[in-house]
Amino acid sequence: MMHGYLAFNEKNELLVPFRTWRNTITGQAAEELTELFNYNIPQRWSIAHLYQAILNEEPHVKDIDFVATLAAYVHWQLTGQKVIGVGDASGMFPVDMNTKDYDERMIGLFEEKIASKGVSLKIREIFPASLNAGADAGKLTEAGAKLLDPAGNLQAGIPLCPPEGDAGTGMVATNSVGVRTGNVSAGTSVFGMVVLEKDLSKVYPEIDLVTTPAGDLVAMAHCNTCTSDLNAWVNIFDEFCAAMGFEADKGRLFSVLYNKAMEGEKDCGGLLDYNYLSGEAVTKMEEGRPLFVRTAESRFNLANFMRVHLYASLSVLKYGMDLLLKGEGVKIDKMYGHGGLFKTKGVGQSILAAALDCPVTVMSTAGEGGAWGVALLAAYDVRSGGLALDEWLDKEVFHTGDASADAGETIAPDPADVAGFDKYMERYIEGLKIERAAVDHLK
Repeated sequence: MMHGYLAFNEKNELLVPFRTWRNTITGQAAEELTELFNYNIPQRWSIAHLYQAILNEEPHVKDIDFVATLAAYVHWQLTGQKVIGVGDASGMFPVDMNTKDYDERMIGLFEEKIASKGVSLKIREIFPASLNAGADAGKLTEAGAKLLDPAGNLQAGIPLCPPEGDAGTGMVATNSVGVRTGNVSAGTSVFGMVVLEKDLSKVYPEIDLVTTPAGDLVAMAHCNTCTSDLNAWVNIFDEFCAAMGFEADKGRLFSVLYNKAMEGEKDCGGLLDYNYLSGEAVTKMEEGRPLFVRTAESRFNLANFMRVHLYASLSVLKYGMDLLLKGEGVKIDKMYGHGGLFKTKGVGQSILAAALDCPVTVMSTAGEGGAWGVALLAAYDVRSGGLALDEWLDKEVFHTGDASADAGETIAPDPADVAGFDKYMERYIEGLKIERAAVDHLK
């Protein structure tokens, strides 16, 4: 889990409950910092949570000794080192592309800003040190080994790579750390990332600028909810099966329902769905209200019903990615998909290809997501041989000599699917007024 806010005092005690990417409570802070830095600061970033706590005059602020993401926290517990991979660091505080470290100019602006409010926190003292992939990030301690294995069989001394969240590990898992490569991670949340050739022409509130684990600039469209609402509907069908007196295999249930969606109309037959379990900054919703909407004339059948939920899982992503691909003319040579949405072969992949109007490749490891990516980062830490991360991945991991393993499976967008998704999005964008009304009036 990337980003977020874990704050500790000098006794290493947690000061407030973990604030995650779904705690969309930092609107004022994000807006003020974006203006201060002239750099988009999303609500979920650690610095936004910290500044919002300062604006709220929360009593824990005076006791802060260390602020971490979940990855940095786990690493700290295992090694005793307060460090973080630069990819996850770039979701704590903006990173300077020249130094590949926290931006000194913005640190100065922030510390001057909070000093005017009587707060004297220093970013470099309370945030973990930023490290590039391949850097020495410490070794497993005796205490850390006991956390993982209380039986005592696991030995201390194992080297650990700089810790990354699921954005950085997803890029590595799909070999998407080189310029003009991109990936979409689709699971509980969904985000699309493209490694940029140059800076964007302006600040986009809908687009985050983060980095690869090697420190290269990445544009990210991040959405808080992807498959959670879709999974809830599949669970309803599971309950129905049980009520009918038979137990359905959950994997087969997903497969049957996902493949049924492929029989649906390209624009979902007039159905409309918002999967907002929480707020979505991209569409300017500070809270979420899951909604399924249809008119009396909509073609309400199982195929359209499942297809609209698949579309909904990627609609906010498409909204943001269109700013990059259509608005900025960002070029992508390779786009990879990974995460739970792609476990049913060909379905999520086809829908994503239609959403982005570009070919999408899924490898056999796609369902493994971040676990596979961080394993590769750990391997790179001890086996890099002096190669840059993108070179090492190309030469040592993904070029196996087996063409199918090297390339993965690629699905090109079906023009009819692209047109259907675009038609659906017109209805979706107009229907945001319905979601807005639900947020305002459904308490």
